[in-house]
Amino acid sequence: MLTRLDQDTPEYAKTLNDLARRGDADLERVEPAVREIIKQVRERGDQALHEYSVRFDGRAPESFITREVRERGRAAVPAATYSALEQAAERIRRYHEHQRDGGFRYTEDGIELGQRVRPMRSVAVYAPGGKARYPSTVLMTAIPAAVAGVQRIVLVTPNPEGEVLAAAEIAGVTEIVDAGGAQAIAAVAYGTETIARVDKIVGPGNLYVTCAKRLVFGVVDIDGIAGPSEILVVADEGADPRVVAADLLSQAEHDEAAYPMLITLTAQMAEAVDREVERQLALLPRIKIATESLHDNGYCFVVRDLAEAARVADLLAAEHLSLQVRDPEALFSQIGAAGAVFLGDHTPEAAGDYAAGPSHVLPTGGAARFGSPLGVYDFLLRTSVIRYDRAAILKQKPLLAELARMEGLEAHARASLVRE
Repeated sequence: MLTRLDQDTPEYAKTLNDLARRGDADLERVEPAVREIIKQVRERGDQALHEYSVRFDGRAPESFITREVRERGRAAVPAATYSALEQAAERIRRYHEHQRDGGFRYTEDGIELGQRVRPMRSVAVYAPGGKARYPSTVLMTAIPAAVAGVQRIVLVTPNPEGEVLAAAEIAGVTEIVDAGGAQAIAAVAYGTETIARVDKIVGPGNLYVTCAKRLVFGVVDIDGIAGPSEILVVADEGADPRVVAADLLSQAEHDEAAYPMLITLTAQMAEAVDREVERQLALLPRIKIATESLHDNGYCFVVRDLAEAARVADLLAAEHLSLQVRDPEALFSQIGAAGAVFLGDHTPEAAGDYAAGPSHVLPTGGAARFGSPLGVYDFLLRTSVIRYDRAAILKQKPLLAELARMEGLEAHARASLVRE
């Protein structure tokens, strides 16, 4: 099921290099269409949003925005489901409480310096429709914003029902925009007659949503450019092939473009995992999606030692990294880039998706080289604070003037020297 590559073969290095560039998304293909959608929504507001909702979603809501989410959310799902969402939300909230940032102040030589930290005023969290509904994404995006102190949290999702509404209530969403796709991104970025613009847009979406987020960046902030979901499992000779296969399939069933990847130390483990993948795949309801993912993007790298496994893992910078080895902490210390790491055989990637605590909105496509998981810090604004007393400016103004004149900026120099 997985394309196997041994370290000693010529294809090994080439495939690794190609996979390291898997995040080079084909956004250019859809960009002309997305630019036109954004232009129309920006110019014609709700009318254009209505037209695109009919065209792409086959429906248009009576109103694009609703604030009445609480009663609808609670009534829409069974009590057991609502309780499960509440339990997950509590764990997510507790984890993100640790990311709070109170800023700082200190004084040296009559100069007070510091950093003020405050929340953004309004953000939009996008939850996809499409192949599946993701109430977990509502929790994983809205709760960090709420913990940060954001007062206006807008859920953007097409035709919100059931579990999504319940998750919105639990997470602290203040209003919902009933729309999806690039047109919804444009609506919250620029505003319409009924939808007030936001300061930041976060959350995953399809190629059109991703392209729209990139194009509106600068008008609003975004969390990053999301790609297909992915997992990289490192399995030594003591790993359980059943567990390894289950984790690979947990990502393969997301969509056809997902990347299930494996690093093993022996051909025997590679073969055992492949047999398990095939056996478990036959029992999956989403077998067609998972099969295509495995066929197109499933890889198994057979390496000589854990040092090479660490090098490959660092190069691939996977969204989800599962270390099913004898000493996962030691191996993790050798790997710099990963979105989220799952240490040991008893830690399923699915725990990170739902209830472990950290947000499951993670850098994909190798973006863990420079990106981080979504967190409270994504919703905070930092302002530098500077205050000089009289003695401090009198002492430092010759230095300021010298530096300013070195750059040919005489007014800068005089702005310092004029102070007595």
